Amino acid sequence: MRHRVAGFKLGRTTSHRQAMTRNMAASLIEHERIITTVQKAKAVKPFVEKLVTLSKDPSQHNRRRAFSKLRSKDGAKKLFDVLGPRFQDRPGGYCRIIKLTKRRLGDNGERAILEFVERTPREELDAAAE
Repeated sequence: MRHRVAGFKLGRTTSHRQAMTRNMAASLIEHERIITTVQKAKAVKPFVEKLVTLSKDPSQHNRRRAFSKLRSKDGAKKLFDVLGPRFQDRPGGYCRIIKLTKRRLGDNGERAILEFVERTPREELDAAAE
């Protein structure tokens, strides 16, 4: 029985798990949508949602706290410039996990899409880049 056992170990050491979580969070913030395994998505979702909650108040203290967790300058900048204002009126639940039916080729792992709820459509991003 798993009484009082919290968190996801994901079969990795602590340092590997922390690095993987930071990298996946930075990728999610940059691309606003990633495809990963269901277990990794469930592990990363609370981490990212806490960062988005921090970004709703753009104080210097919160910026430093977010950077210390994320360790990505570009990710922290986008978090406070784009995502914080976007989710200003939303009380929580910034990410969603959509399970994919087609499993991963090679090891048959369950795959899922982890994305932000109010995501900017791809066409608008392409138009803004031009």
